[in-house]
Amino acid sequence: MTALNPPDSAAGVAVPVKKNKMRKVAFASFMGTVIEFYDFNIFATASALVFAHAFFPALGTAAGTVVSYATLGIAFVARPIGAIFFGHFGDRIGRKRTLIATMLIMGIATIAIGLLPTAETIGVTAPILLVLLRIAQGFAAGGEYGGAALFTSENSPVEKRGFWSMFTNLGGSVANVLALGTFLIVSFTVTDETFAAWVWRIPFLLSILLVVVGLWIRLKIEETPVFAKEVKSYGTSNFPFVEAFKHQWKQILLGAGAMVTAFSFGYMGVSYMTNYGTAGLGFSRQMVLAVGAIGAGLQGLSIISGGTLSDRIGRKKVLIITSVIAVPWALALFPILDTKNVGLYWIAILITFAIAGHGFGVAGSFLSELFETRYRYTATGLSYSLAGIVGGAVPPLLAAAIIPAYGSMTFGIVLAAFCLVSLLSVLALKETRGTSLEHGRVEAKQAA
Repeated sequence: MTALNPPDSAAGVAVPVKKNKMRKVAFASFMGTVIEFYDFNIFATASALVFAHAFFPALGTAAGTVVSYATLGIAFVARPIGAIFFGHFGDRIGRKRTLIATMLIMGIATIAIGLLPTAETIGVTAPILLVLLRIAQGFAAGGEYGGAALFTSENSPVEKRGFWSMFTNLGGSVANVLALGTFLIVSFTVTDETFAAWVWRIPFLLSILLVVVGLWIRLKIEETPVFAKEVKSYGTSNFPFVEAFKHQWKQILLGAGAMVTAFSFGYMGVSYMTNYGTAGLGFSRQMVLAVGAIGAGLQGLSIISGGTLSDRIGRKKVLIITSVIAVPWALALFPILDTKNVGLYWIAILITFAIAGHGFGVAGSFLSELFETRYRYTATGLSYSLAGIVGGAVPPLLAAAIIPAYGSMTFGIVLAAFCLVSLLSVLALKETRGTSLEHGRVEAKQAA
């Protein structure tokens, strides 16, 4: 790969990028991920509050909670499959049409969850259907991120790529605010029994409005110029996944490792600690949801900070700083939570989300810059999805199993180990800031 300071053209000559165009591009990417990940993340909140009772009542509260998180984790396992499948088409027919398909699948699956009968009504069929619909959500989410990230990064001027690319992850953070905020609002208006009986379905059914808006926005966007030029000059890869692993398998795995801290802290905050705050610490559901919603808002501000800072000091430095802070914080987090002090609970959640946000703020630009254009959609989505499995799915599941049996401090050590994986992965990669995204067949072979 080559590095340039200004935005680059085919000849390496600076080409101005209109701010007005970038605002439209960023808004389209932002709104797309808001909608996709609102659908994806309301499941995480519902799994913490409702699903153990609604779909796994025979297992009891503790085991039902573990299984609920396992159901949550299944989607992360489906994400790499979705990344490979949709990445294939995204690298062959374009980013735009592929992103429309992912949104349709996500929307249909989410609405279906909102309409799904519980185990009390249809027995064992209910959890089976829940798992299948969650797999569909994960499948769509796996294809969503790579395309949404490239839509901004492949349109961005190189010197501000970190800033513009962070809008993809900012949409995910706003989706968390909406998901937690929706549950918070409805929880204030009904009793706990009514909430568990049917009100939890409302956030899922409301997604139909968001999906309509999202499809309208995505139908109006244009293909990225980097991809259009690649197709015109060099054609497309017949098998993007095979080519990506042949040439850059190390970057795929290390890129995934670099994102583990962000996923671990982000999904512990939005999922497990919601349950831990209510069931483990005895706080009210309203208070816990309020803290989570505000924390997700702070994560959004931290995403902006991380993306902007990465244009100044580099992607690698931001990720190193994030992981260095995360390791000791992982050890301190649960002892602080276990004081059952409301003020300290607020502080702990907010710091956790802030750390996650700075990691996520770099993800769009950093992962895009790691990979060649011919298979960038596949490789970016796959790397991000693998990070989701390791960092997003596994820690909440381990926490639900380890903390009741061995104590929260033991899990804190495990969480610190996840953050250490991120730190080592980042150290093994080169800085990507300033990298040109325009590469063809010959350059790809030379870079490999």
